Amino acid sequence: MSRIVHVDGAFVPEEEAKVSLFDRGYLFADGAYEVTPVIGGRLIDADRMLARLDNSLAALRIEWPMSRDDFLAMHRELIARNRLDEGMVYVQITRGVADRDFAFPDTARPVVSAFTRAFPVIAHPRAETGVAVALVEDVRWRLRHIKSIALLGQVLARQQAVEHGAFEGWMVEDGHITEGTASSAYIVRDGAIITHPLTGRRILPGIRRSVILELAEAAGMTIERRPFTPDEAKAADEAFISAATFGVLAVVRIDDAAIGGGTPGPVARRLRALYVAHVKRQLA
Repeated sequence: MSRIVHVDGAFVPEEEAKVSLFDRGYLFADGAYEVTPVIGGRLIDADRMLARLDNSLAALRIEWPMSRDDFLAMHRELIARNRLDEGMVYVQITRGVADRDFAFPDTARPVVSAFTRAFPVIAHPRAETGVAVALVEDVRWRLRHIKSIALLGQVLARQQAVEHGAFEGWMVEDGHITEGTASSAYIVRDGAIITHPLTGRRILPGIRRSVILELAEAAGMTIERRPFTPDEAKAADEAFISAATFGVLAVVRIDDAAIGGGTPGPVARRLRALYVAHVKRQLA
């Protein structure tokens, strides 16, 4: 069965999906996106997704194209039509279609596109082994609190990491690690979880990041929201990443440095277990 996608108000087979050459998302990357995990056929942390998307659209001065209820209904219809049990829904909203001009057009209306992807989130193949990350230069724009579809910096950084044999790239700016190309970055030192602060708009306010930190605080763990250096990361007791597509994964190597003996550590394992329990509470 062909995958069903959503384009500008219609559900169509993916091979029939079309967007205009003059869509500003195509011409200028003028839009925002969200990725929501699906587990057990259910959207996870959908309320947080709506809140972050609302912030992104407000920052870009793009109007909501539909009500929040209709937006979630579209997600659920995609899940149902594709019989998706586990994976994600990707959605993007662009400013719309207009002749090419840098200034906002007066007549364009927002365009919504969305699709599903099936893959294991809870039983992720790297959950037991952990992953490697490579350090790469952070060359992105400065408004990183917006989940913009302008992702060329992340694309180039991820490709560089892949060419170094790594699962993810940790981006470095002004001598400090900001975040992963598609994940939030953390290290653990003497039991304390250290992660870059949201201040200064240098990192995306990750939804999994907010969930993980809330779970960690509720469990009595110490959290330090501060920048950390590559040398500090390589000398850490543990490291891990979080994202919609896998929850929590331990980092066992940074460039050529083994972390925690090269195996997932107790903090990363505990946080992954806490996140799985968080998901199961929503499914219940």
